[in-house]
Amino acid sequence: MTAALGLGTYRVRVVSQAARTALKAGALWVDTAPNYAHGSAHQDLVPVLAAHPDVRVSTKTGFHTATQGRAAVAAGVLTAELATIGHSLDPAFIRWQTEQSLSVLGRANLVFVHNPERAASDHDRAQLHSHLRAAFAVLEEFAHAGRIGGYGVATWSGLDSGAFTVAELLHLAEEAAGSAGHHFTGLQMPVSLVMADPITHALMDAGPLVEARDSGVITFASAPLHGGELPELMTPELVNLIRPGLSAPAAALLAVASCPGLDVVLLSASTVEHWEDAAKAVAVPLDGDRLRSVIDALATG
Repeated sequence: MTAALGLGTYRVRVVSQAARTALKAGALWVDTAPNYAHGSAHQDLVPVLAAHPDVRVSTKTGFHTATQGRAAVAAGVLTAELATIGHSLDPAFIRWQTEQSLSVLGRANLVFVHNPERAASDHDRAQLHSHLRAAFAVLEEFAHAGRIGGYGVATWSGLDSGAFTVAELLHLAEEAAGSAGHHFTGLQMPVSLVMADPITHALMDAGPLVEARDSGVITFASAPLHGGELPELMTPELVNLIRPGLSAPAAALLAVASCPGLDVVLLSASTVEHWEDAAKAVAVPLDGDRLRSVIDALATG
């Protein structure tokens, strides 16, 4: 079974149009953030989400636009100096930004702490973990009150760099909740044929995706086409090794969607043709042996 397709709104040109197309094509998740589309992504999604009350929604907290930063300063949750950084895990800011997101979107199945590794100064893991624990405590309040379905971490480099592990994130969530009954239920990380380590590890029944899956955490792959750069890097031989007859983007997507332990692949596509191509490609997963041969081919160049 392949991972489900969801819409990632980071790189789409017109958020509302992309969301309508994705949901019509059967996407199960819409992933967004307050700072996407220069700060307009949430507002752009409002009418689309209202028309699709069953679609699951994930947003984030941490990054903010300059305009949002000024609003946070006016609200007294950030200092003017801290607002210039564009990213904060301060509990007061996390609470304020999550309130802002819910007031616009109306709902959130998941709220990801967005690239928390940005809050680590001089690679101080203890400091970073303290920031994460405090952020999780705020999101536990929202989840306990039934205002969000759960929370998690959306990271770019935190797992690779050793800033934290899945086990550490779960432990911090337990500490934030005061018990094992925490609401840490989502992990988002880059998975692609460029950033293929998660696939390599998962094929050995190890690594963050498998650890998260075994703990009941929903896993999301971001940047499966590596920001749109990957299809141009793929050779016809690699595409044929994955599955003859596919387009380069579809082949790259199929490899990611076939990764063990992965639940959702976030695709930033806007056209009906791209969604149909993607859905057709991932309908039948690669078996483990074929996926290993693809990873081996990449390793040998």
